[in-house]
Parts: sequence; structure tokens; C-alpha cells
Amino acid sequence: MIINRAARAVRTGLLALVLAAAASPALAQQPSANAIALAKEIIVIKGGDKIYAPLISQTIDRARVLLVQSNPTLSVALNEVAAKLRAELAPRVTELVNEGARIYASKFSDQELKDALAFYKSPLGRKIIEQEPVILDQSVANMETWANRFGEEVIAKFRTEMRKKGHEI
Repeated sequence: MIINRAARAVRTGLLALVLAAAASPALAQQPSANAIALAKEIIVIKGGDKIYAPLISQTIDRARVLLVQSNPTLSVALNEVAAKLRAELAPRVTELVNEGARIYASKFSDQELKDALAFYKSPLGRKIIEQEPVILDQSVANMETWANRFGEEVIAKFRTEMRKKGHEI
């Protein structure tokens, strides 16, 4: 559950980054083809292409659910079409990877992208890529635990202050 939540958070963050940057005037300066290729390699080596991939299936499933709600008798046929569309449209994930690469390439110089790619290919870089999801999951779990304890502390303080005002809550 935490992994799914963390993955959704990362996916949402990446999607927001892509959309925000796409709307940004900074993209008026087109990065070089070399910079885009380097950036794409960074995205792939970090597993970004796998983060984008579920968006295709989720979009198809949302459309299927909406259409089934409007005509439940077509459920079986819509499920078949959804399966066909998942297979047919899965390659469209490259559009998201390309946009992400364009964004990376617009924010970093060719040399910075080369350095980043070299780092991610290094043993330490590979270890960071491997451990980041674990660290993120543990961080999310820690934040939830901390927020729950903090929330209890805040409620206790509210009660104390309200008692001083003559109110029992």
C-alpha cells in the first residue's frame, strides 16, 4: 500500500513536472537533439519510463468505467476493447518520455546531462536508483507515523487550551 502511494506520488510529481514545464515559456528555446537523447537515457536508467507506463492503462480504464456506467450492458465488449487499446496504445508512453527528456534537456547543459548520466551509470548512482524507492517508502511511512503522533499532540493542546476557556472537548 505504501509502495503504491509512493509510486503514485512520484508519478503525479513527474506528470506535474512535465505539464508545468510544457506550459512554461522556458521551453521556447529548443534543447539540442544530443541533450534530449542524454536526458532520455537518464530517464530510462532511472526507471522513469516505467513510472509513466501505468498512465496509459489508467486512462483507458477510467474511460472504460465511464462508458460502462453509461451502458452496463456493454461491459463485456468494453472490457475487450479496453484490452485491445492497452496493447495498441502502450507504445504511446514514449511521448511522455520524450516530453520528460525535453524538460530535462531544457534545464541542464549537455555537459551536466553527460555528468548526470555518468553518475547514474556508476556503482553509487545505480545504488541510489535501486535504493530510492525503498527510501521513499520508508520516508512516507515515517511521515505518516510522525503526522499521526503530531496530530494527537495538537488535539491534546487544543483540549488543554479549550479547558482553560471553560470548554470540554
